[in-house]
Amino acid sequence: MANEDGAGGASPYAVARADVVRFPAGETVRDAIAVEEPLEIRIGGRPIAVTMRTPGHDEELALGFCVTEGIAPRAARVPHDLRANTVEVDAEDFDPARIQRNFYTSSSCGVCGKGALDAVAVEAPRITSELRVRRTLAASLPDRLRASQPAFAETGGLHATGLFTREGELVCAREDVGRHNAMDKVIGWAQSNDVLPLAQLLLCVSGRLSFELAQKAAVAGAPILVGVGAPSTLAIDLARDRGITLCGFARRGAINVYSEPWRLTD
Repeated sequence: MANEDGAGGASPYAVARADVVRFPAGETVRDAIAVEEPLEIRIGGRPIAVTMRTPGHDEELALGFCVTEGIAPRAARVPHDLRANTVEVDAEDFDPARIQRNFYTSSSCGVCGKGALDAVAVEAPRITSELRVRRTLAASLPDRLRASQPAFAETGGLHATGLFTREGELVCAREDVGRHNAMDKVIGWAQSNDVLPLAQLLLCVSGRLSFELAQKAAVAGAPILVGVGAPSTLAIDLARDRGITLCGFARRGAINVYSEPWRLTD
């Protein structure tokens, strides 16, 4: 089932080259830059979302986006008109009336508020998984994920999400200029491989823990979410409400646990 994908080198679609002047030397060099381009997601030929993403695994991104928006996708593919930067999703019983507007999601987006919490409660049942893992293993996940971030190694400009077993084996890793896109790509991979819900697996992200990432983890049924950085207040509120073990500042063997600490053992 493992699909680390990319550990041998960054995708040519993810990295571009540009001239940069480096000071204090004042020398001009060719530098590696993370690619960012729009992706239009369609259902039944109707655009429902545009997200700024790093090209690669676009079908997974579209599937994961739909899953975390409460849409039941069957498959994703290049549209019949072959339009660039577009993915067509086949979805179960999709009601266009649910989409009040086109989503525009920038690479640093987020949502917040009580209405968002209520929406998550509808789309994601409280997680009751009895999964338990060692604290030292949870704290080691960012380093394990870092080893499968080839585009970040070249550019320093991409986020990553990794899906791990309870033994710490990396199942799937994805990179993207948007942290939420990296998460959607992993969830889309899980959906297309019949791995959802993620009741016996762990998610790890390369940066801070926003509400949106906690929301996506909740909808995917992930019992443990680990991040290198700090969580937001709303991410903690959501994790406590949905029964997620939320772990931040995982580095150098240390880890902060903000909710459901019983899942981490000695």
